[in-house]
Amino acid sequence: RRALSSSLSRLVREFVAQNNTSQIKHVIQILSQEFALSQHPHSRKGGLIGLAACSIALGKDSGLYLKELIEPVLTCFNDADSRLRYYACEALYNIVKVARGSVLPHFNVLFDGLSKLAADPDPNVKSGSELLDRLLKDIVTESNQFDLVGFIPLLRERIYSNNQYARQFIISWILVLESVPDINLLDYLPEILDGLFQILGDNSKEIRKMCEVALGEFLKEIKKNPSSVKFAEMANILVIHCQAADDLIQLTAMCWMREFIQLAGRVMLPYSSGILTAVLPCLSYDDRKKNIKEVANVCNQSLMKLVIPEDDEMDEAKQSMTLLADPTSQESLSKPEAASSGESLSELDIAALTQPLPFPCSSERIQVTLNLDGIVQVLDCHLHDTSIGMMTRIAVLKWLYHLYIKTPRKMFRHTDSLFPILLRTLSDESDEVILKDLEVLAEIASSPAGQTEGHVPSDGSDVRPGPVELHVPARAGQLSSSGTKGLECSPSTPTMNSYFYKFMINLLKRFSSERKLLETRGAFIIRQLCLLLNAENIFHSMADILLREEDLKFASTMVHTLNTILLTSSELFQLRNQLKDLKTPESRNLFCCLYRSWCHNPVTTVSLCFLTQNYKHAYDLIQKFGDLEVTVDFLTEVDKLVQLIECPIFTYLRLQLLDVKNNPYLIKALYGLLMLLPQSSAFQLLSHRLQCVPNPELMQTTDNTKPSAGFKRASASNIDYTELLQHFEKVQNKHLEARHQRAGRAEQLDRRVVL
Repeated sequence: RRALSSSLSRLVREFVAQNNTSQIKHVIQILSQEFALSQHPHSRKGGLIGLAACSIALGKDSGLYLKELIEPVLTCFNDADSRLRYYACEALYNIVKVARGSVLPHFNVLFDGLSKLAADPDPNVKSGSELLDRLLKDIVTESNQFDLVGFIPLLRERIYSNNQYARQFIISWILVLESVPDINLLDYLPEILDGLFQILGDNSKEIRKMCEVALGEFLKEIKKNPSSVKFAEMANILVIHCQAADDLIQLTAMCWMREFIQLAGRVMLPYSSGILTAVLPCLSYDDRKKNIKEVANVCNQSLMKLVIPEDDEMDEAKQSMTLLADPTSQESLSKPEAASSGESLSELDIAALTQPLPFPCSSERIQVTLNLDGIVQVLDCHLHDTSIGMMTRIAVLKWLYHLYIKTPRKMFRHTDSLFPILLRTLSDESDEVILKDLEVLAEIASSPAGQTEGHVPSDGSDVRPGPVELHVPARAGQLSSSGTKGLECSPSTPTMNSYFYKFMINLLKRFSSERKLLETRGAFIIRQLCLLLNAENIFHSMADILLREEDLKFASTMVHTLNTILLTSSELFQLRNQLKDLKTPESRNLFCCLYRSWCHNPVTTVSLCFLTQNYKHAYDLIQKFGDLEVTVDFLTEVDKLVQLIECPIFTYLRLQLLDVKNNPYLIKALYGLLMLLPQSSAFQLLSHRLQCVPNPELMQTTDNTKPSAGFKRASASNIDYTELLQHFEKVQNKHLEARHQRAGRAEQLDRRVVL
């Protein structure tokens, strides 16, 4: 065969010298049809050797006959005989070596054939294909005529191969194409990015490393030329792989997402819901996935900063927001967030982001839409998912708060659907989650965007009676002021909107249905609300609602809780001072409102009178206690009140005991409490205190004409204490009837059990 190939070479050279094209084609046709494609294996081997010999003889003219030379050789790549496949590989190597750049128009068929040989089980064939592969890479590297557009569809198809060798072959070619200056593979990255991430999950460490390097090189190019990157086309691909089960895939995709958000900025906003779906669960990862958690946190924070007040100014259902890109602005659409010049992806440097690198951008107008409905749906879904971690729930609540600050008008469209889950979140086990939840609820209750004309809450019980009105202080500045609040701005504001009263009603309903929540977190929740909102409005509205509460036992418990908070919490220092003096009509109105509800609990009513220095009325109330049913719970509350009197909060009351002449009813009221108590530690405590009251004759002063401060204030307050006392009796009669009814039902139940 070798001798004949030499003879064939001489014959072909003669035809070339004679420019006898027809004879050359005839020789190639015979070698192809009668030998290379023959049924006999030896004939096929001879045909392959002959075709290679023809190519060598043709020299630079082989490019004219490449189609006829290559096709039969590629057909033999599929031969069952491994030896014959090796001959085919050798023949094609010789053909390509002679033709060099002329084979590029046939690159796709050559690549397709080589990708099959890369996975060949025979080591000799595989070795031969590697030689041919290197030769073809050299030709592509040194040529500037490579048809990348025609090649991408084939690469996109082959990149999804599951064979390790085929994957290695694909990655090696991607690395080569990336290294060629004249080939801009970055333009076609969206076509192959998904396949690259799938290869990143290969079982072979070598292939994973190669793919990691390739992705790292792409990311470097993206950072260098962000203005030419098709971020939007790759966003959803990253979202998918950010949720991968494989840690390396997830971490790499998350790093890419971090860079995309910082480089593309607001271009990524339309994909916010998908990004949050992928990022939020990662925030609750433990230390085993610490790297992923850290990068996810950066993504979350960067994405949150992209939402700006301007997103609230246009109706997203009608048109998308259009902003002019500004090269100097960090929030421009082409360059909202600057690029990070961190290490390459192969090193997975997620510890920190270095100083931003600005990139030039065009002044073209780019349309960007904030998909608020999608974002809220994702956040709502995560809040409903009881399996998510604490940090994820906190992040969701931070997002809701941020959206209410930046886009209040649009967010209030979703308030009715979000309100129930926000109330349920108050039962969360984490104090941090409850704090963030309260911030969101407080912002909803105080934002001017929630103010509606003639708002009638959905709950029929929300209608308030005329005599007791909720005090709503005015505040300058309307909706526009909400947009100026920062990311970490406190929602504290004395302004209450239409949702405030609804919030108070539903909060009390939740306390009523979840008594454990009231016992364990009730005081904590109310104290935090007093910091976030106006404490006077909170107590005024709750007292107003409790006045109409049908569950009298709950009303008594809730009043006791509110009274304890009022008397002991440092957050309510100003409110206590306001009530202690009753100097203003507002403070007197508040006292009357609180008193009417405090009547649900006799002991708390007395403590309110002590706080407001209404000692005569406190004495009158204690006189009525003789008509009440004295229970263990009642005595326990009296005991607690005695303990409170000894606390710093009632220092002024104890000092007033020195002025016996001007505070006779204070002493009588305390003696009344003493007479109610059994011989207990509280009895001894109060008894010792009263023993310290000085003799009025020893305390006599020369100024006998000075009237009592307490009487002077009371006479000027215009408070109808007789009416308040009647109200107290009326409420206590209701409680007595309710107790009798409960006792009757319990007795009937006992009888049924006996029967």
